[in-house]
Amino acid sequence: QVQLVETGGGSVQAGDSLRLSCVASGRTFGLYHMGWFRQAPGKEREFLATIFRSGVSTYYADSVKGLFTISRDNAKNNVHLQMDSLNPGETAVHYCAQSSSWRATTAPKYDYWGQGTQVTVSS
Repeated sequence: QVQLVETGGGSVQAGDSLRLSCVASGRTFGLYHMGWFRQAPGKEREFLATIFRSGVSTYYADSVKGLFTISRDNAKNNVHLQMDSLNPGETAVHYCAQSSSWRATTAPKYDYWGQGTQVTVSS
């Protein structure tokens, strides 16, 4: 049974940074690409970033390019999302997800999801 568990969410001020982590179990972590999404109330789930299964390549949504950094440690079965210069419009539940497709930017391309971690950015 594949399980993804996110941690690191919380409440921060505008301009602050936050680092999210996700630990995976249940199948060989290094065989799958990982992604991060977020979903604000009343909005669709939004793609943020994805990282190749070996970690050799990354791909970002234009909205977070240069501000967010995705990384992974296959020895520890985890993936991280470093988020800098956060603004109140980025308040959302953040999810990590696992995919067999590289550069997948839509939710249906991901097979497994974590339960999400809340990020709240106040002004």
